Amino acid sequence: MFVLFFLCNLSLEPAAASKNKLKGSQGQFPLTQNVTVVEGGTAILTCRVDQNDNTSLQWSNPAQQTLYFDDKKALRDNRIELVRASWHELSISVSDVSLSDEGQYTCSLFTMPVKTSKAYLTVLGVPEKPQISGFSSPVMEGDLMQLTCKTSGSKPAADIRWFKNDKEIKDVKYLKEEDANRKTFTVSSTLDFRVDRSDDGVAVICRVDHESLNATPQVAMQVLEIHYTPSVKIIPSTPFPQEGQPLILTCESKGKPLPEPVLWTKDGGELPDPDRMVVSGRELNILFLNKTDNGTYRCEATNTIGQSSAEYVLIVHDVPNTLLPTTIIPSLTTATVTTTVAITTSPTTSATTSSTRDPNALAGQTGPDHALIGGIVAVVVFVTLCSIFLLGRYLARHKGTYLTNEAKGAEDAPDADTAIINAEGSQVNAEEKKEYFI
Repeated sequence: MFVLFFLCNLSLEPAAASKNKLKGSQGQFPLTQNVTVVEGGTAILTCRVDQNDNTSLQWSNPAQQTLYFDDKKALRDNRIELVRASWHELSISVSDVSLSDEGQYTCSLFTMPVKTSKAYLTVLGVPEKPQISGFSSPVMEGDLMQLTCKTSGSKPAADIRWFKNDKEIKDVKYLKEEDANRKTFTVSSTLDFRVDRSDDGVAVICRVDHESLNATPQVAMQVLEIHYTPSVKIIPSTPFPQEGQPLILTCESKGKPLPEPVLWTKDGGELPDPDRMVVSGRELNILFLNKTDNGTYRCEATNTIGQSSAEYVLIVHDVPNTLLPTTIIPSLTTATVTTTVAITTSPTTSATTSSTRDPNALAGQTGPDHALIGGIVAVVVFVTLCSIFLLGRYLARHKGTYLTNEAKGAEDAPDADTAIINAEGSQVNAEEKKEYFI
């Protein structure tokens, strides 16, 4: 109707005016641009003319229905609105765009002849939120898992990517199918992998990338639950256990489901001394170590999947001896005696436990008294030194030559007979001079 009205106006114009208009329209041409919009969004169609001498502009849809003629609306569609109308521009908007709105739109400039420009409207189909299927909880360690991620309604077809521990998985299967409307697509991707205990609690992510999402991909996440047998490790409280000291053995067990309370054994049997070997949760506390504690300790952990164990070989070491400084006894003689006394000490945990004996020690069995032995050794050494000292002084005071009476008579005799006579004479003098040695 608007077109006929426009043509009638042209026929009524004077011939001279018509000739001038045709001459001026030689440099006129409408300009348009293609438009891409997301489904549900708003498309703006703009037609511009740089040089226009009051010539009308018109927009029409792919079905060649007139939408707007200058500023007059021709099609009853509430989604279509006028944005701007002038002799140099005609812009309209189409809101809540659907896939059926896609196509080629035409802008016409009513010169003689009519000039047109085409603008193609592309509508992007937004993919639906993806869904992950194929997971059944729980999964046993070593099983093969197959997960499928699926999304529909994308146009063009969306891209699906898989991630595990923020690392992309490349080896996947991809399938694209056209929907019933023959405009959008349904896309699915399948991920196959064998699970282990390190996959427990890991989030597997399916990500859908599409140009309609404005760089904000849609994601679906599946947290894995893996059941596995326990893993066991024994941790000692000290790397060098010594006699008389306490020792704590910790049984560190991990598994899913959580392992039941652990079982402690020694050398394949029960703990020999429950009063001194106390089990608290996952810890074995040996209050006082002695040589009888040497052996192999075993910790067993069990859950519904299976059983596991670990062993610890205990070797109780002797308490190191503490040596006293060397003692040098001075003497008037040139002899020097050096003695070293070794005293063995045992550590005590506190003042209240210093007199506590090992309850595992045999009755009536006592160790040697090292203090008594050290005292006896000191006395013997002292007596020996005194004897040596007195003997040295005696020898120093009684130096000289002592001759017997027979020797004295024989010194001056010229022959044996005279010596005998002199000896007999000297015996009388000998009785007068007597020496006593003390």
